[in-house]
Amino acid sequence: MKLYTYPGAPNPRRVHLYLAEKGLDVPCETVDIMTRANRTPEFMEKRNRLGGIPVLELDDGSHIAESVAICRYFEVLHPEPSMFGQSAEEQARIEMWSRRMELNLMRPVGMVWIHGSPLTKAVMKNQIAEVAEQNRVLARDFHKFLDRELGEHPYIAGEAFSIADILALTTIDFSANLVALPYDDALKNLAAWHERVNGRPSVSEHPATRLPS
Repeated sequence: MKLYTYPGAPNPRRVHLYLAEKGLDVPCETVDIMTRANRTPEFMEKRNRLGGIPVLELDDGSHIAESVAICRYFEVLHPEPSMFGQSAEEQARIEMWSRRMELNLMRPVGMVWIHGSPLTKAVMKNQIAEVAEQNRVLARDFHKFLDRELGEHPYIAGEAFSIADILALTTIDFSANLVALPYDDALKNLAAWHERVNGRPSVSEHPATRLPS
């Protein structure tokens, strides 16, 4: 088994945080996305035809792509501590919040990254500034929504840390550190949650990537 990864990038970081929470040690091989090593014909043909990272290579040589799918694979093998919920209600609530993180936060942040970041300009030659600005507004509105919700429960999906918190943390850190789109300091509940999850050993072990000052 081997995890093809690029530590610090938001989607691979999801898996690293999950594995750290589980206490699992999986051999890793770094694939340099900055040189587009994940887009070579060999990588795309053998490991992930969409070229995304991370990718988990199983012992039989088959591959699983997509960060949450990889985490779900390990969840079945190592159900404790639960990161996807145990009861039907817990699982549904965590899935609900995970989808919200993907659709209402990661998607607009990704659009700002594509259309508004100087780091992606060389690859995305037709950046549309209006698209970036529209999605900045969507992301900031969702920050406010999260702040209100986190006034009612300590973690994203309720009383316990879950995969939904990992999705939120990696997206919020990516947004703040690489997309120049941090949440407003006035959002005290969101800030308290961010401080809370940053105190976890898994996060200290796998910090977010920051642009050099």
